[in-house]
Parts: sequence; structure tokens; C-alpha cells
Amino acid sequence: MAEFFRVLTPIDAWAKLAEHYRPALQVEEVATFAALDRFLAETPLAPHDLPQFARSTVDGYAVRARDTFGASSSLPAFLDVVGEVAMGRQAEVTLGVGQAALVHTGGMIPAGADAVVMVENTQRADEHSIEVLSAAAVGENVIQVGEDVRQGDVIVEAGHRLRPQDIGGLLALGFVRVRVARPPRVALISTGDEVIPPDQTPGPGQVRDINSYTLALLAQRAGAEPVLFGIIPDRREALEEAVRSALAGCDLVVLSAGSSVSYRDMSAEVIAGMGAPGVLAHGISIRPGKPTIVAVTQNKPVFGLPGNPVSAMVLFDLLVAPAIRLALGGRPFAEHQPQVRARLARQINSAAGREDHVQVRLEERAGELWAVPVFGKSNLIYTLVRADGVVRVPLHSLGLEQGAWVGVSLYA
Repeated sequence: MAEFFRVLTPIDAWAKLAEHYRPALQVEEVATFAALDRFLAETPLAPHDLPQFARSTVDGYAVRARDTFGASSSLPAFLDVVGEVAMGRQAEVTLGVGQAALVHTGGMIPAGADAVVMVENTQRADEHSIEVLSAAAVGENVIQVGEDVRQGDVIVEAGHRLRPQDIGGLLALGFVRVRVARPPRVALISTGDEVIPPDQTPGPGQVRDINSYTLALLAQRAGAEPVLFGIIPDRREALEEAVRSALAGCDLVVLSAGSSVSYRDMSAEVIAGMGAPGVLAHGISIRPGKPTIVAVTQNKPVFGLPGNPVSAMVLFDLLVAPAIRLALGGRPFAEHQPQVRARLARQINSAAGREDHVQVRLEERAGELWAVPVFGKSNLIYTLVRADGVVRVPLHSLGLEQGAWVGVSLYA
């Protein structure tokens, strides 16, 4: 196809996709404890203050701070102990002038008290009184009502991916079930007469299918449900049937291989025949992964990724994963991979107008972190296996100098 050489930048390719792809959010309700890594479908508001009562952060004595002013080990303040606050119970005492009550970590602060003195800063004077050896400030060692969350506060925004701490916060407010986005189904189609299943022994000219499984795991990590359609031979009617079936049963479709300009590579033509707007880009200004197809048909994104496993995985992270997050109601580019800063161990050459993604491994040398490029062709899966992360060479750069500080996006 002649238009293959009219490549788009990754940003422009995504912009075209986002212009035509308007996913409808599908929602389901699940137990909050089972919602780890799920995307919230609505924004919950705190039904009450948290905590709902003033609590002690230490074991000690609830006091009126003013009764301890000036106290020291040489001139202690003497206070009468008028009771103990039992854990998990309403405080039944009210402090007056010169009085204290024994409290435990997490226990309720009794009425009249405004601070807690740690037990280490006290000593018993007799059976009913203590010496306070250090002055307490108002609010010291006390969590106030609503200090964590106020009634009506937004807990977490819709579209947020739930982390363990988010689930803990929801449960603390009584949310035992939450409404989350249903995982979109992502169809994964591998193509090629030379591709065989991993459990078979390759003959001459044959290779085991890698992409179905690596891309399925990337889809799962992005929050989707992968659906493997197997290996489709290089016959147009077989590919058309597979793509139609995938569009009928899934929310996104990903083909691997069959995206280049080879006479046997017919993916772009097949995708274009599935309905408007069809192919939006065939060719991305990136290395590896230039012959990538980006399309929308039947309001579903369709991607044709190169068959080389490195290219396929790089472009999946760059374009398919954001589309999955969009379908989940999230922000496509809100979740960046964790990054570290490292010095580049070797020069990386590039070409202006092309974005390069270079695999690197990390080494510590004399207390500094160094990024060592793992050079290799994009059909070599062990280029990725040996890498700890990736360095991006910007679109209009001619490369990166040896010794330069770079950002390394880490693999999980």
C-alpha cells in the first residue's frame, strides 16, 4: 500500500484513534476486596467522617494540655487518674481540672481531654495519681474527628485504578461493594503460515507463537480480558473470518504480523473492508514498530502490530494499552511506568523524525546507576528478556550521548 510510507508520529496516530473511538463504559458491581486493579466506574463520597471519634495514637494518659504546661522531670505536674477508657467502648469519664484517664492506642479520647501524654513521660505517684514529666501541646498524640476524611469528601475519582490502600480506605468507610468497569475483551489474532503453537517442535522455516501469549499478558495487566483466536494462515478468507468473529465478540482487536508491505500481508486491506472509518494510520514513525496499523471499525479499535515480538510489545504498550484504559473509563496516559534516572553507558544513534525505544539493562558502577543498551533486532525476544527497562529517544533527536543522564521506564 502506497500510503504505508506516509507515517504518522505516535502522538498523531493516537489523536486519530481518539477522534473516532468513543467507548461506552460497561459497569459491574463486585466485592470491594475483589476489586484490586479494577477501574472505578463512579466516584464514591465519604458517608461519614473518618475517624468518627477523637482517638489516641499512643498508649498513655488523656489530659487537659493546660494542666501539663511547664511540667518537667524536675518539676512534674501531678494529675488524678479518674478512670480508664476500654478499647472499642464509649469513653464514660469526663475530665475536669487536674484529671487524667488511661487510654490505649486507637482508644477514644474522653470528653474534656485535648491531648495524650505518652506513658513513657509519666510515672505513678500513688495508686490514684501520676506525675507528668513532659508538657503536652493541645492535640498532641490525638487524631481528630474527620482528620483522615470528612463526610462528603471524594474518596477516589471514577476512572481510578484501585490499589490496596484504596481498597482499605473504601472498607474503612463501609463500602463492601463497588461499581467498576467491566474488563473489555481484547481479541488476539496471530497470523502466518510459518507460526506454530509453542508446544510443537518447529520445522524448517517455522517459529513458535510468542505474540499471542505476551500480548495476552500485557492486555491482562492493562485491565482487559484477553481472548486468544489462535494462529490464522496466510489466506485472505481465513483472516476475514477471524476478524469478523473477533469484532462480533470482543471490544478491541489486535492482529500480530501481517502489517508490512509484503504481498502476503493483507491485514490493512482486510481491516479496511470491515467498515468506516477503517484504517487511520499504516506506518508509525517509531523504531521498532514502523509498520503498525491503527484503525477503528464498528466503533472498535483494531490494531495491526508487527510480528516481531519486541515491536509488538513496544507498540502494545504505546497504543493498545491506552485504548484499553480509555475503554475502562480511565485516563489513557495517567499511569506511567515507574522511572529511574541513569547514565547512558553507550551512545545511541537515531534519526530525526523517528522515535526510538531502546531496551537497556541497569548496572551499578561506583555508586551510580548506568543504563546499558541491549541492542538487537526486533524479532529477538531475548532482547526484552535481558532488559530492565526502555529509554525513549525523542522524535526530533539525532541520538543520545554516552554518559548522558536518561530516564529509564522500568518493566514490572
